[in-house]
Amino acid sequence: MPQIAGIIEEIFVEEGDEVFAGDLIAKIKVVPNEQTLNSAEGRVKSAQIVMKNSKIEFERNRALFEKEIISEQEFNSSELRYNQDMQNLENAESDLQIIKLGSAGGSTITNTNIRATVSGTILEIPVKEGDQVIQANSFNSGTPIATIADLNKMIFEGQVDEGEVGKLQIGMPLIVTLGAIEDKEYDAKLRLIAPKGTEIAGAIQFKIEGDVYLDDEFVVRAGYSANASIVTDKKVDAISISEALLQYDSKSKKPYVEIEISDQKFEKREVKLGISDGVNAELISGVKQLEKIKVWNKTEPIKRGEDDSDSEK
Repeated sequence: MPQIAGIIEEIFVEEGDEVFAGDLIAKIKVVPNEQTLNSAEGRVKSAQIVMKNSKIEFERNRALFEKEIISEQEFNSSELRYNQDMQNLENAESDLQIIKLGSAGGSTITNTNIRATVSGTILEIPVKEGDQVIQANSFNSGTPIATIADLNKMIFEGQVDEGEVGKLQIGMPLIVTLGAIEDKEYDAKLRLIAPKGTEIAGAIQFKIEGDVYLDDEFVVRAGYSANASIVTDKKVDAISISEALLQYDSKSKKPYVEIEISDQKFEKREVKLGISDGVNAELISGVKQLEKIKVWNKTEPIKRGEDDSDSEK
């Protein structure tokens, strides 16, 4: 962000360039406000008049003091006024120079020079030469000159539904996949879980962030779309059942399956489930191995033929 308002005179970098903290990015040409400039010039002229009069009075009192005509106190008072008026003139001249050039004389790093505040890669330069910019202050964030980021430190940002956020903990491992890079997974570590949710499309979502561990195989660019998988719980060598085979009692809401006890005869049996990944669920009890479970939601294709009209009714 610029520290002074003006016009972009020259840009020294391009998007994608590597820069270090302190490198010159752009230079601003100051276009002073006419009223402010006129007021500053008036203050300089007034200070010069006062300074001229103080100098004459000081030199006269010094001559009188040397001849012991006036007291030392009176001489010291005139010397103090002279020094104060001289300092006021210097301040007025510095203010005028800042308004005209953007900095006082002798400054090695002027406000008109926009320099990188951090080391990294130039992601974006939203301005061009000739654009007018405003400075950053307490009431305005200023006009962005350039966006810089360290592409070696990537952060995954995502949203988690309120029903799942309670299962997460800081430090949990993530597996991140990028839409732009196929068949590649990156390890990450959960670093942030937002304390407050945001309503998105009618559902409360919580923002999460994770530090992504990169390698040199692919170039990962800022802004890629990504998905992260989080293992909240796991069981090894567990018996599982497809959730498509489960049915739920309309009253008790408990899950059950139908077990074949003879040819086309089935028995309702409640089951106890463990963890689930949304496709398969851990089967704790209710069904033994080798027992046949009814596929209750399987649909058969319609046979086309002479009785098409009857089969579609």
